[in-house]
Amino acid sequence: MIKRIFRFIFKVLLGLFIFSILIVVVYKWVPVPFTPLMAIRYFENPEEEIEHDWVPIEDISRHLQLAVITSEDQNFIKHKGFDFEAIQKAMEDNRAGRKIRGASTISQQTAKNVFLFPSRTWFRKGLEAYFTFLIEMLWSKERILEVYLNSIEMGKGVYGAQAASMHWFGKNAIDLSAYESAAIAAVLPNPREYRANPASSFIQRRKNWIVNQMQNYGRFSLE
Repeated sequence: MIKRIFRFIFKVLLGLFIFSILIVVVYKWVPVPFTPLMAIRYFENPEEEIEHDWVPIEDISRHLQLAVITSEDQNFIKHKGFDFEAIQKAMEDNRAGRKIRGASTISQQTAKNVFLFPSRTWFRKGLEAYFTFLIEMLWSKERILEVYLNSIEMGKGVYGAQAASMHWFGKNAIDLSAYESAAIAAVLPNPREYRANPASSFIQRRKNWIVNQMQNYGRFSLE
């Protein structure tokens, strides 16, 4: 009986392991139709319309690509999924009692948004690390950024660059200016509360900071 239980558990874990690899491989090429967060938002607020329109990265302004990198993960091009320097700095700041800051990379946020439900447990963090490793191993940096920009929440019920661009500025994502891109990037820490347009004084300051970071970033290439 015990052997049967362990055999069953082993088969379940093996099946989940194989499925996790298959779904990451599929999403290497196939657009992500929805995310667990979209499902949660739908059941929490069924009256809230979900705005989501997948577009290839070629149809997303380079300004927006750079804006999210400079505001969310400036070492995105260099790291392999985890920014250990940022993690150490965050730990030092938190121990010193300064403002609590996170150190999640774009890769980690992509893994969390696409494959996992929101949670603050260590188990979820472990799964996040696992999926981060998988996408860094199986996807290109360009694909990771493409999925990220098409999946993250950029407003209340607004997911992805194209939907956010139409929602906030009434234009396609490819046509976003540097300041418009910075405004969208500025709301990412709390997209259900912050507004990209019209911008509050806080978002305006953050937008100006992001534009300054974009100008100082240097040559931008995902190759």
